[in-house]
Amino acid sequence: MIDTADLTKTAANLPSWDLAERQLCDLELLLSGAFAPLTGFHSKSDYDSVLRQMRLADGTLWPVPVVLDVTETFAASVEPGQSIALRDAEGVLLAVMDVSDKWNADRTAEAQALYGTTDVGHPGVDRLLHRTHPVYLGGRVRGAQLPTHYDFPQLRLTPAEVRAQFARMGWRRIAAFLTRNPLHQLQFETTQRGARAADANLLVLPIVGPTQPDDVDFYTRLRCWEEGLPHFPEHHVLLAALPLAMRLAGPREALLQALVARNYGCSHVIVGPHQGGAVRDEAGKPFYSPEAAKILLESVAGEIGIEVVAVPPLVYSEDRAQFVEAAEARPEERIASLTGPEARRRMRAGLELPEWYSFPEVIAQVKRNYPPRCQQGFTIFFTGLSGSGKSTVARALISKLRELGGRSITLLDGDIVRKNLSSELGFSREHRDINILRIGFVAAEITKHGGVAICAPIAPYAATRRKVRDTVEAAGGFFEVYVSTPIEECEKRDRKGLYAKARAGIVKEFTGVSDPYDVPTRAEIVIDTRQYTPLEAAQLIITRLENEGYMG
Repeated sequence: MIDTADLTKTAANLPSWDLAERQLCDLELLLSGAFAPLTGFHSKSDYDSVLRQMRLADGTLWPVPVVLDVTETFAASVEPGQSIALRDAEGVLLAVMDVSDKWNADRTAEAQALYGTTDVGHPGVDRLLHRTHPVYLGGRVRGAQLPTHYDFPQLRLTPAEVRAQFARMGWRRIAAFLTRNPLHQLQFETTQRGARAADANLLVLPIVGPTQPDDVDFYTRLRCWEEGLPHFPEHHVLLAALPLAMRLAGPREALLQALVARNYGCSHVIVGPHQGGAVRDEAGKPFYSPEAAKILLESVAGEIGIEVVAVPPLVYSEDRAQFVEAAEARPEERIASLTGPEARRRMRAGLELPEWYSFPEVIAQVKRNYPPRCQQGFTIFFTGLSGSGKSTVARALISKLRELGGRSITLLDGDIVRKNLSSELGFSREHRDINILRIGFVAAEITKHGGVAICAPIAPYAATRRKVRDTVEAAGGFFEVYVSTPIEECEKRDRKGLYAKARAGIVKEFTGVSDPYDVPTRAEIVIDTRQYTPLEAAQLIITRLENEGYMG
């Protein structure tokens, strides 16, 4: 860090960029030394080299791009050779960035290089391809202060503070375990086996930056690890929160985590199955093999400055009442299995988890986030062409829900939102996405607090609807209702003459005519309003809610 007063004075006359959550995480790791040897955001030459060969332009090993993505409007105000002020959401100066490079990246090529796929079913690809900041900036950062955190101050340790604790405790051999999961029995077994294999103490770094969309929130994650520490040998484990924004890049992610662990002063890093993010497609097939991270890390073992401890896949043997290596399980043995997504589904549904899966005190912490479904909020998200009957069915549904009582209900109709939340937006694809994402944000907040959000936009783009689903499902229930009324029927009902104007070219970018509509493929309910009255359609939705336990 340099003199803060001088830097603040310098920053007063510079263009300011308010950092988003992911950018805050990257900057914190740059400033704290967790991303050493990086001293700033990647230049264009470093970015290209990292994508091509997982090395900086000077040949130093580095697996993922660390760039500052900004809007075209902001980028137009900055040229290489200038400096910008980097601030948090409240305008607090965190750093000054000396911009060396500015470019528009080919994000499809970036996705292919980084993830090995351009399938938007991969959350990392989806986030990258639909990033609303298309311009990248690179350059050195000069830190004024680290971001302020008011939560878990005892765990917000910098790499230097962690290394100082190692020295005070006399630890020389330390195995790091970086995780986006709470402490369950599988994590306990993996860390214990890894630490024993390395003959080392243990540093657990629960990740508190953005991880996968459906993950347990980091507050719960940290509480679970704190609650579970007594299960480890005394004076054996140190816990520190890691503000890493995961890229979910599989083997590359695992290499990044190994380099971060090295910078925290660890001698070993524990690599379990699917280290770096167990990302699966919509069919449940993993994008990366369980061995991929291990293979990559072992291939660069001489360069990374930290030893790799690979823990093989573990399964729970009901016959032996313990975890065993999957390769050692006998054919006749009874093996219990429960994936993380399935465990979260059960908890959201109010179902019990098997005793072997976790510790009672950890389950108690996780359950605090999952009240009975009849007390959870939910979102009903209608999508369909203009004139399909979305708003009519939505209003019928609201009336029936209010008749039943016991719920706070908010209607987020397309026209209402356009008037009150998005009046400045047009109808370009970018603006339509922004409008739908705003609806998703408000719906998630309503859902999180136990209310009911009824959304009825056109929402023509599948990728944007997927983002809304991910946002809301992190807070509660989500039901997509595809109102599948054909366009011919919608045109017959057109009271405003919009279809006729669109076909005449008077109204531009009109969904179904001059702009595409992506037909939903995973909607919970499909309704053709030629076949159902509004009341019947509303009752169809209520029946689904009752069957799912939301109408207790």
